Amino acid sequence: MHRQKEVEKVKDFKGTLLRIFKSLKAWKYVLVISCILAMVSATLSTICPNKLADLSDVVTEGIKPNISKIEEITKKVMGNVTHKDLKIDGVVITTEDQYKYVEIISSIDKDSDNETLIKKLDEMPKSIKTLVAPKMNERALKEKAIVLAIICVLQSLFSYIVGIMMSYVGIGYSRKLRNQINKKINRLPLRYFDTHETGDVLSRVTNDVDSIGINMSNNITSLVANITLFLGSIVMMFVTNYIMAITAIVASIFGFMGSFIILKKSQKYFVSRQKELGKLNGHIEEIFSGHNVVKAYNGEEEALTEFDKINNRLYNSNRKSQFLSGIMQPLMNFIGSFGFVAVCIVGVLLVMNNQTTFGVIIAFMIYIKLFTNPLSRIAQAMTTMQSIAAAAERVYEFEDAEEVSDESNLKDTLDKSKVKGNIEFKNVKFGYDENKTIIKDFSAKVKNGEKIAIVGPTGAGKTTMVNLLMKFYEINSGDIIIDGKSIKDLSRENIHNLFTMVLQDTWLFDGTVRENLIFNKKHVSDEELWKICKTVGIDHFIKTLPGGMDSKVGDNENVSSGQKQLLTIARGMVEDSPFLILDEATSNVDTRTEELVQKAMDKLTQGKTSFIIAHRLSTIKNADLILVMDEGNIVEQGTHEELLKKNGFYANLYNSQFQK
Repeated sequence: MHRQKEVEKVKDFKGTLLRIFKSLKAWKYVLVISCILAMVSATLSTICPNKLADLSDVVTEGIKPNISKIEEITKKVMGNVTHKDLKIDGVVITTEDQYKYVEIISSIDKDSDNETLIKKLDEMPKSIKTLVAPKMNERALKEKAIVLAIICVLQSLFSYIVGIMMSYVGIGYSRKLRNQINKKINRLPLRYFDTHETGDVLSRVTNDVDSIGINMSNNITSLVANITLFLGSIVMMFVTNYIMAITAIVASIFGFMGSFIILKKSQKYFVSRQKELGKLNGHIEEIFSGHNVVKAYNGEEEALTEFDKINNRLYNSNRKSQFLSGIMQPLMNFIGSFGFVAVCIVGVLLVMNNQTTFGVIIAFMIYIKLFTNPLSRIAQAMTTMQSIAAAAERVYEFEDAEEVSDESNLKDTLDKSKVKGNIEFKNVKFGYDENKTIIKDFSAKVKNGEKIAIVGPTGAGKTTMVNLLMKFYEINSGDIIIDGKSIKDLSRENIHNLFTMVLQDTWLFDGTVRENLIFNKKHVSDEELWKICKTVGIDHFIKTLPGGMDSKVGDNENVSSGQKQLLTIARGMVEDSPFLILDEATSNVDTRTEELVQKAMDKLTQGKTSFIIAHRLSTIKNADLILVMDEGNIVEQGTHEELLKKNGFYANLYNSQFQK
């Protein structure tokens, strides 16, 4: 596996995102409501600081002496030339209290701060203190506190609802993608799996789909909310105080530049991360599925070396993408802190000049956070979008892969119970590659109930012929006729229903013996199963299992290769199709078991048209017709005795088995 010279970017970032949004039509109302609630929640967040400033101003005014009342009392006392008692707001101020008040007020400097005034207030006569003492506006305080509390509760409630709704969308979309992929797998030709690693396909189904679902559920409304929060903060800052708003924006403007630079740099590494993850999964799947071979050939070091290479590339892609995206938070924290300092300095200067209030400074301290945090989150969301796009592009590449030809217009069918069993190959030509033809000009006629053996050296095209017969691959030219009907006019499903295949590679899924035997077959009694198992010779093995037919088996080492093969042969007998294909079906059993299976096969093939691919030519001596293939062509055909008498290609193959 060669190292990539250059890390690729998402091929079509905008197009991929647009395709994601188009495929979210089923959740469009949920998305719209979620986005609206996210915007409302963000808007309420921008209103909170302003309401907090009003509340702070009420509190601030409530703890300050009544300056206007002091000025009123001072004016009336100084103008009292008759030196009589004064009555202000129902409070009587005696002459003695007036003299004492004048004495105290004269000692106060006009530039004295609020703390000095409060100290002098304690020295004033009781009558004067009653009028000028700090008095909290409880009604205004209560109203503003209730409004602020309602806003905060609604903001939290809407955020919670948005989180639940988007989780529903993310999980639902992941399920939809998996369903689409599952259906797509069944529509892909075998050619696709010949050219793609299994681990990479699995990575697209699991890692990439999870990456899309998890990130998308948190990202869409987060992006909407943070853009709303960002714009709303700007508007509210200018509404509150334009001078401090300009200060905050100028102090934070550098965050934009840093964010976009980092976003541009990190994009390619997210794509690389997903691709290397797929390669790593492919390597692991390959090594572990062939673990015995690796151990037997002492290939651990080479396997580990290759693993380390891929793992290091994945590590580097991960490190760079996470490092660049991780810079965002510290950078925005610095920008936010710098904005705090700038706002505090300008705010203090404005308060000193009576151009603003203390509550406004408090509001701007919050606005700085509301202004800078969205910058970080928007940049982070855009970075996450790169990850989503990278994963989605891989999933969509799989979904867009060329499918087998559409068969919806095919109306011809063959009834499984009425099939006679005649097959004709007419000048069949085929090649996996357009430039290399494997089957060059294959013609043969097979009659009902005949046992046809296909033999030849490795690479002669034996298995390929069976794959063409099963319509796993489309022939380049020529035709295959089943009971007078071209396979071009029959659906794959119909053709597969006519054939039972027993392959060289055994396969058992994780389930009971019964479930493995009746795979995709309904209404099969235990009596039938035991009869078939006895015919094959697997009944004794099943009886030795703890649960008999209900014992759990799987594609693991608990069942030997020979036993697996016998179980798959029994499964083929349960299927009971008119055509039978045995592709090296006895290769994994010993000679004694092979003889038993051979007898079972003879019973199985009675009255059925069967194709047997075999390397051990001794197993096909009783075949009605032997087709000898070499380089994609039939070079000889006839019975075993006829071919031996010819002393040609087949005779050489047969006799070579007994040479020392």
